[in-house]
This record gives sequence, C-alpha cells and structure tokens, in this order.
Amino acid sequence: QVQLVESGGGLVQAGGSLRLSCAASGLTFSNYHMGWFRQAPGKEREFVAAIRWSAPTTYYADSVKGRFLISRDNAKNTVYLQMNSLKPEDTAVYYCAAGRRLWRPSATPGDYDVWGQGTQVTVSS
Repeated sequence: QVQLVESGGGLVQAGGSLRLSCAASGLTFSNYHMGWFRQAPGKEREFVAAIRWSAPTTYYADSVKGRFLISRDNAKNTVYLQMNSLKPEDTAVYYCAAGRRLWRPSATPGDYDVWGQGTQVTVSS
C-alpha cells in the first residue's frame, strides 16, 4: 500500500520554527520527486517547496524562499520541511506529495501521484 504520512505540525508563535516530516512507504522513494504544498481555509492548495528525486536540486515558492528548507533522506524514505521565521500567513494544512511524471519537480498539484493526509501548522501572532 502506497502511503505518505506527515508529522511535525503544531502551534507556534510568529518567528518560531517547525520541522515537518513525511515518511513514504509502498513506493521506490528514490524514484520520486517530492513536494510540499499547503492549503489555508477558503484558499486553493498552493506550492511550497519541492526536491528532485536524485539530486539536491530544490525549488521554493517566493513566499517561503529564504525561510523554509526542503531536504530528503532516501535511506529513510523521508522528506523534510524545515520552517523558520514563521509568519501567521504560513498557517495552513501542509501536505507532502510524490510524483515522477516530469523530469523535474512541479509546482502543480495535478502533477503529483501520491498525497499524504496533511498536518496542521498554526502560527500565532
């Protein structure tokens, strides 16, 4: 059974940090690009960050560039999102996703094949 399970969400004050994890099972993790997306209430799901399947090439939304860091450990089948200098507008449910349709990670949710259930991140002002 293919599965992505996120963890690490929670409540944090503005300026604080959180590290999200996403553990994959049932797929050959190293063959997949991995992405993080988020969705706030009443808004569409938006791209946050992505990392290529084999190389440490990373991509970020402008809104998180310089504050968030995506990484992966193929030996542990896990992708991480280190979130620093958090802002109230970062409040959302964060989802990880796996995809391999394109030669590079995509910022489009429809290009990903497998999704986690999401983890809530709340940043208080």
